[in-house]
Amino acid sequence: MWIKICANTNLDDANLAAEMGADAVGFVFAPSKRQVTAAQVVSITPHLPRTVERVGVFTTQDANEIVGIVEQAGLTAIQLHGEPNAALAEELQRRFEGRISLIQTIHWQVDADGSSAAAVSRQLDQLNVDGVIDRVLIDSKVGQAMGGTGITFNWDEARSVLTQSAGRLKLIVAGGLHPENVAEAIRRLNPWGVDVASGVEATPGRKDPERLASFIRNARESKGRSLNSFSGRDSSHP
Repeated sequence: MWIKICANTNLDDANLAAEMGADAVGFVFAPSKRQVTAAQVVSITPHLPRTVERVGVFTTQDANEIVGIVEQAGLTAIQLHGEPNAALAEELQRRFEGRISLIQTIHWQVDADGSSAAAVSRQLDQLNVDGVIDRVLIDSKVGQAMGGTGITFNWDEARSVLTQSAGRLKLIVAGGLHPENVAEAIRRLNPWGVDVASGVEATPGRKDPERLASFIRNARESKGRSLNSFSGRDSSHP
């Protein structure tokens, strides 16, 4: 089970996540209460274990802006949080010559009166066809707020969508996860990975050590892992 702790704003929290066993730490470069700059992040990333992914979250579609921040901040992965853009993904792959991993966010609009399932299915199908990105994060969207809402999407409805449309993609579940529900999310959706931000915070941008530890422990100990997980391959990731 791959675990990402997102929206880090300081070295102590990022280091704590790494020490507790997170596979990745995320930094939000999009407008947010938890937004950081490349200058802030470059003071954090050199001190993290080399085995931990450093993920930048971007809403911009400007490849030059993304490349500049990635290089300055010392990132190893890019999470594209805007609408899927195959041309942008291809350009980033070309610019980094495959050295940087890409994660595409797809939003499940929780207030869309039942239309989200079809929209998510179409986007997953297209990403499978494009063949550029292999990791996809499914996040809740409420109104115009993209992420950080603390609200889950409809897991029962999502189960059938993800079963039919995952294909080769490694799916990561986010949106309203916290220590008390992460094991249930894994059991019901059986994803390749999970992602959390506000669910392990004491205040926006500051992690709660106890909640962080509980989230990682509960995700690791969940029995949701199986050969049938939505990963496009055997779910034997540590």
